[in-house]
Amino acid sequence: MPEMPSTRDRILVEVTIAAPADAVWEAIRDPAKIHNWFGWDADTLSDEIDFIFARHVRPEETARILHFKGMPDRFEVEARGDTSLLRIVRATAAEAGEENVYDDIVEGWISFVQQLRLALEQHNLGTRRTIYLEGAAKPGGSAPIAALGLTEHSRAPAGNTVRAKLASGDKVDGIAWHRTPFQCGVTVPQWGDGLLIVTDKPTTETSPDGRGMVILTTYGLSDAAFGELEARWKLWWDAHFMKAAEPSCS
Repeated sequence: MPEMPSTRDRILVEVTIAAPADAVWEAIRDPAKIHNWFGWDADTLSDEIDFIFARHVRPEETARILHFKGMPDRFEVEARGDTSLLRIVRATAAEAGEENVYDDIVEGWISFVQQLRLALEQHNLGTRRTIYLEGAAKPGGSAPIAALGLTEHSRAPAGNTVRAKLASGDKVDGIAWHRTPFQCGVTVPQWGDGLLIVTDKPTTETSPDGRGMVILTTYGLSDAAFGELEARWKLWWDAHFMKAAEPSCS
């Protein structure tokens, strides 16, 4: 009988959240609450949440572990006093060396967990509104982090103050929320204590000047203020990036 391939657990993301473990567990189990941190506003969001978090999971309620059917990833929630440790773990081949390779799913999990942390710590999982933009840089352009003028700030350790005038025209006076080799998150008080996540994706033959995406998360903006923000970002984005196909959150 052939030997089964050996596997190892790889931690994709691990964050401490200033909320009790029961609250974090409920936030990843209740579809209404998942809607306030997972992905971004899209017509397909409710269906995606139902597919991923309701119909294709195997929960261990007592241990607070959420397994996803058909994929090697799982959520784990650990109580740490008044705070919690949330990690996403992937069972992968023992010899795999994926840590420094861009992976859409991994970077997506990281973005969404950071959105969850913000939503729980600062907004009690309140209603948000988001703007999502994705595409490849036009000839002579650059990937979103550089195009927005965030190259230096993207290297700042989490918790550092970030003061910047973005190429979009927005002023940011927040803190560095998180970073990976491919993305960075910055809080934006001007968006109702919101969050900007900017991700650079690897170049390809069809996008040699760079490509990537941004997620703007806002809270409490009036319809007029949100509309102005959305129009300004779409105008800037369309001037610098080619439109991508309509994406899904997963």
